[in-house]
Amino acid sequence: MKSQVNEAGSLAAVFSGSYTSDDVQFLLKLITMQDTPVHIKEALIQSGRKHYSEMLTHESLPPADYLDLFYQAMALNQQRMAAHLLVLAERIVATRRHGITLVSLARAGTPVGVLLKHVLKRYFNTEAVHYSVSILRDVGIDQNALRFILQRHAPESLVFVDGWTGKGVIARQLADSLRQFASSDGVAIPAELYVLADLSGSAAVAASSEDYLIPSCVLNATISGLVSRTIYDKQAVGATDFHGCVYYRQFEEHDLSNYFIKSMLDCVQSIRPESGGRNLDTGLHNPQQLQETSQRFLQWVSNHYGISHHNYIKPGIGEATRVLLRREAHLLLLQDSDSEATRHLRWLAESKSIPIAVFSDLPYRAAALIKEIQL
Repeated sequence: MKSQVNEAGSLAAVFSGSYTSDDVQFLLKLITMQDTPVHIKEALIQSGRKHYSEMLTHESLPPADYLDLFYQAMALNQQRMAAHLLVLAERIVATRRHGITLVSLARAGTPVGVLLKHVLKRYFNTEAVHYSVSILRDVGIDQNALRFILQRHAPESLVFVDGWTGKGVIARQLADSLRQFASSDGVAIPAELYVLADLSGSAAVAASSEDYLIPSCVLNATISGLVSRTIYDKQAVGATDFHGCVYYRQFEEHDLSNYFIKSMLDCVQSIRPESGGRNLDTGLHNPQQLQETSQRFLQWVSNHYGISHHNYIKPGIGEATRVLLRREAHLLLLQDSDSEATRHLRWLAESKSIPIAVFSDLPYRAAALIKEIQL
């Protein structure tokens, strides 16, 4: 791990987690943080006493039977993800002709950014620097991290990367943050989000709109460089600091981050001669239609279950997984009770006694509802 002083004057830890230093630089401040149990965290969030970014429920290692579901997810969907990586890389090259700076949104975007960096170099003869930065709902993107990047790279070279979109909250937060940044710092950055799967029609560029099981969504830190969800606690993060994170050093023996990168790159190599990286059937989509589907779904769930705020509705496999891993879940909705793509969600729901409801006409493979606390 290396440290350096950024131009704003603060000592900022620029580190790579459990990845190599060539793969990514996390623009995050390493901090320690007290554990907040899920049920306490949920009550504090919903009461408005604390923002979710001010607390962290410490992670534990997944049990062996859940880990088996990750390997099953790899077997089921790594070829599809590999094809989508080639498509996304090709579109990045097409839209960034004068240099590429990958800026992944920690955490879900980080493995995708690492893979894209390798794919761009191997198959498109294009070098790209890769940073991973924090973006938080209601807080925005880390402006100190943006300033750090812009001291080294042209604003038009930035490519914001995430794994998927759910309701489009992060895409809208990105756009709002960059508008504020243009006003405060006088630098205009394209508010374009690049993702593997765009469920909500809110990404600028996507390889697919299908709600499929992206294998990296199954796990937490052990597939994301051993880095926690990002944190914005003003007691630990100063005005010139990057947003914070915890590094799970104790999980190093169980880390799958580099296994995942190698396995996915091997898979890209295996399909590359067949696809050539071009004209792949990726289920390209109509953003307006996806936005309308998203709004109809949110309205139906709100009405059907009496949900008071759309924040408590998390559509798609990736978002549902996050809820069942990190939040107090009320209900898991599934399109199919026997789908291989949602096997890990059924395991999580059953292990936590979370009820499951099946609707065959659900527009997504899965969705999760956060439990509303009676305050």
